[in-house]
Amino acid sequence: MPLQLTIYRAGSNIPALPGNNTFHSTELFHIYEATPGYTPLLVVASLNGQPVAKLLGVVRRSVRLTPPALIKRCEVYGTGEYFVPDEQCENIFGEMLRKLTHEALRRSFLIEFRNLDDPRFGYRFFRQNHYFPINWLRVRNSLHDNSPVEARFSPSRLRQIRKGLKNGAQVRQARTPDEIQHFARMLHHVYSFKIRRHFPSLRFFRELERQLVNGKQSTIFIVTYKERIIGGSACIYSADTAYLWFSGGMRKTYALQYPGILAVWAALSDAKQRGCRHLEFMDVGLPFRRHGYRDFVLRFGGRQISTRRWFRFRWTWLNQLLSKLWE
Repeated sequence: MPLQLTIYRAGSNIPALPGNNTFHSTELFHIYEATPGYTPLLVVASLNGQPVAKLLGVVRRSVRLTPPALIKRCEVYGTGEYFVPDEQCENIFGEMLRKLTHEALRRSFLIEFRNLDDPRFGYRFFRQNHYFPINWLRVRNSLHDNSPVEARFSPSRLRQIRKGLKNGAQVRQARTPDEIQHFARMLHHVYSFKIRRHFPSLRFFRELERQLVNGKQSTIFIVTYKERIIGGSACIYSADTAYLWFSGGMRKTYALQYPGILAVWAALSDAKQRGCRHLEFMDVGLPFRRHGYRDFVLRFGGRQISTRRWFRFRWTWLNQLLSKLWE
C-alpha cells in the first residue's frame, strides 16, 4: 500500500498519535493554534492505516525593518519524528516535505527548517523542492558527566551568580498562572528592545503552561527581587535534551541582581537534575557575524556546533538566485 499523507489544520481533528518529540507533538500544535498570529500545519504519514511519521510546522506573522515590513513565514523545528527503521525515514521525509511545502507556500512567503539534528538528513529532497541552505551555529551545554553544571562557567559568570543571590535575587519555578502572565509581560518588554528577536503573544505562555508544563515537557523559571519578577526563562524538553526557548531579564534596572544570568543558570541546573544530556540555546545567530546573545550564553561553558538551516521562498526565481549564491 502506498504512503498516505494527511495534513491537519485543526487540533480537534488530530487522532491519538505516538511519539515523544515535543517539537512535533499534538500539544505544541494546540499551543500554536491558540496563539494569535500562529497557524499550525501537521503532516502525518501512514502505512496500512498506521502512523509512521509526523512533521509539524507553524505559519506566523513576521515584522521586519525592511520592506516588506510584514510577511508570513513558516518555521519547522527539526525534520520530523519517525516510527520506522532508519533506512526508511529519509524517503518518507521527502514525501512529507513536498506536502508541507505546497501547503505552506499558499499561506506564507518563506519557509525555514531550523535546529536540525543531522544537517545532512534530507539534503536531496530539500534541493528537489528548491530549498537553499545557509550555514548556521548551535550552542549546546553538555550535562551528562558527573561534574556540577557550574564547572564550565567562566569565573566572571560565577561571580555574577553569587552577587545576584547575595543582593537579594531569588530563583524558582513559576507556580501560578498569574506569575506566568507577569513573566511573559516582563519578557515582552525586554524583547521589545531587540527588534530582530520574535516574541509571541502572552497567550502563547498561558498555553505553554496548560499544555506542556503540567505534562512536565516544559518549565518556566522566574527571577524575583522584593516579590517583583525581574527575569526568567522558558525551557521545553524533548527526549534527553532541554531547549532554552526564551530568556531575559531587566538587566538595566536591576543590574546588581543579574536577572538574565540567573535565569539561564536556573534552566541549566534544572536540566542537569532532570538527567538531560544537553541543554541547547535556541537561535544564537549566523556564524559570520557577532551576536550578543551567543557571546552571552557561551560564558556558561557551551560549545558551538556548525550546522545549517534550509530556506524556501515563494518566488522560484529568488530561490534559484540564492541557491547559486550559497552553493
